[in-house]
Parts: sequence; structure tokens; C-alpha cells
Amino acid sequence: MNGPELEPEDVAAMRRESPEDWRRYLRQQIANGKQRRDMPTAAAPPPRPPGHRPGAWPSGTSPPEARPQAHPPGQWGAALNEYRAALMADDHTQLTSDQPCGCVTCQLTKEN
Repeated sequence: MNGPELEPEDVAAMRRESPEDWRRYLRQQIANGKQRRDMPTAAAPPPRPPGHRPGAWPSGTSPPEARPQAHPPGQWGAALNEYRAALMADDHTQLTSDQPCGCVTCQLTKEN
């Protein structure tokens, strides 16, 4: 609402004392609301040039170079296979208890 807040008692008194003033007040409030609604919004952004693709790099530029991987994918697979082979190489009969067996894998696990 634009202006002071009206209580129901104020409205009743205005209507009772001067119905014409009440109508003028309501018409003014409606005009204020229309004026506020008819105000132009923020300026629209300028139109895009023809052939514009959102997210594309501007002409003459390119995305940053991708960082090379520290280890090639084949090396990761080989290391994983080697680790699995080391785990399966021994019996590990004591892995279920708190006492690791004496194999290198269990000793490394114990240290980490």
C-alpha cells in the first residue's frame, strides 16, 4: 500500500463522514498502483549478434589448456592389479583377528 496503513475504524469513519472523499481516496490509490505498474522495467539487454552461441568462447580465444594427467590410465590399472595380486598372494589367515600375519601386505596395512 502506498501511504499510511488504514485501520478498519478509519475506513468506517471516512465512509461515514464523507463518502465522496473516500471514493477520491480509493481512485487515487488505484491510480498510484497503475502508475507504479506502468513504469518501464529495467532496460532489456542488447540483442545478441547473429550466430551467437551461448557458452561459446569468443572468436580469437580458446579455453585454457587441459592439465596433463600425472599418471596415464593404463598405469592406474596396472597399479591396481599389482595391489590386488599382492593381497591375494598370501593366506592372510590372521586378518580376521587383531593380529596381522607376517606378510609384507599386512605389515604395510598395519603401518598405515
